[in-house]
Amino acid sequence: MTYRYLLQMVLLLCLSTTALCRSYSLLRFQQGRSLEVCQKLLRQLPSTPQHCLEFRMDFQMPEEMKQAQQFRKEDAVLVMYEMLQHIFNILTRDFSSTGWSDTIIEHLLEELYGQMNRLEPIQKEIMQKQNSTMGDTTVLRLKKYYFNLGQYLKAKEHNRCAWTVVQVQLLRNFSFLKSLTGYLRD
Repeated sequence: MTYRYLLQMVLLLCLSTTALCRSYSLLRFQQGRSLEVCQKLLRQLPSTPQHCLEFRMDFQMPEEMKQAQQFRKEDAVLVMYEMLQHIFNILTRDFSSTGWSDTIIEHLLEELYGQMNRLEPIQKEIMQKQNSTMGDTTVLRLKKYYFNLGQYLKAKEHNRCAWTVVQVQLLRNFSFLKSLTGYLRD
């Protein structure tokens, strides 16, 4: 009797692992394509870089983000999910002073939402399987980074130059996300 349950559990474990591996290949393709769309949309938004040079600020992206090759694919998923959530939240703030197109922002938010939906099942599975990873400490540092971006916008009263600075930061974020996506291999 116990062997039958054991066999069922082994089969279930094998199937979920196979599904996860297949998901990584498909996920890498889908995320890569969607990130390209996000970057294109973000670049379509007008900015005023010359006028806003004095507003530049170093928000100190966590160092480990600059060396994506050190991430395991599970850590990459956790970090990507966290980044996408924060980018989504930032783009839902008051950007009325920017002259940005509501339509472009809506498309950008749709792409981000789609990416989070694709990552969420894998992210939940990873969170259930492991207690502590490198991704966890990076996630904490990312929270601080995005908190600083939000505080910066608030301190500058969401003005056009502050949004231009944040727009540049978000473009850098998408570059990091693309690097992380490359590590979602079987």
